[in-house]
Formats: sequence, structure tokens, C-alpha cells
Amino acid sequence: MTKATVAAVITPDDERSNCILLTKRSVPPFLGHWCLPGGHIDDYETAEEAVVREVREETGLLFASPLFLFYFNEVFPEYNFHAVALAFYGKGIGSIELMADEVEEIAWFPLAEALTLPLAFNHLQIIQHYANQLPR
Repeated sequence: MTKATVAAVITPDDERSNCILLTKRSVPPFLGHWCLPGGHIDDYETAEEAVVREVREETGLLFASPLFLFYFNEVFPEYNFHAVALAFYGKGIGSIELMADEVEEIAWFPLAEALTLPLAFNHLQIIQHYANQLPR
């Protein structure tokens, strides 16, 4: 059955508006790849509640007032993985804390650099979509 997941494009709560936060996965699938913070929506949880919870669990940041970006199909038969990812964007508030359960590293990246990294799932598409929404 198809799962519903969330992904967060997080910018810092300061002047670095061209940066986003990525985490490096320490679990399969996509072990060792960078990704946007996020994960599965729990039973009886809204997408907004899920993205706020996942950001807190993976980064220690408060993801207040997430804004919906778009949905993305994530179909990876080789990993027996099929999900619809609901992407949100907004500012991360507080200090980053590495949460070692699923994340081995966490860092801010300029948007242009983030687009060149080995990214998990369809996170390249999500980041590209986000970048295309920014004022030029």
C-alpha cells in the first residue's frame, strides 16, 4: 500500500535565506545520501503535525507555520518503496541538534550546492521545485 510521507525544505531563521538544511541518512534505503528532514505520517496525524514532529525529531528545530509546497510521487520498486511525499517549506527556529537514530550528519547548504549532492528519494525534484518558486 502506498504510504504518505512529509519532507521539509528548511531555511535558517537569519539572513542566510539561500541556504537549506539537509540530513545524511544512517539507515536504508538511501544509506549515506543527503535528504530533507521528514518521514512517515503517523495514524491520525495531519500532514502539518507530521512535518513539525519529524523536523523536531531529526534536527531539534521548531518548524513553525510550515507552508505547503507540492506533492511528489516516490516510486522505488528496487527498495519496495512507494509513497506520496507532501513537501513543505519554512524557517527552522532554534539550534540544530543531531538526532542519531536515523541521521549521521546535519548541515546547512547553499541551495545551488544542495542541488549537486547525492540526494535520497525524490528530494532533488523537491529542492528544484522549491528553487523555481523563489523570486528571481
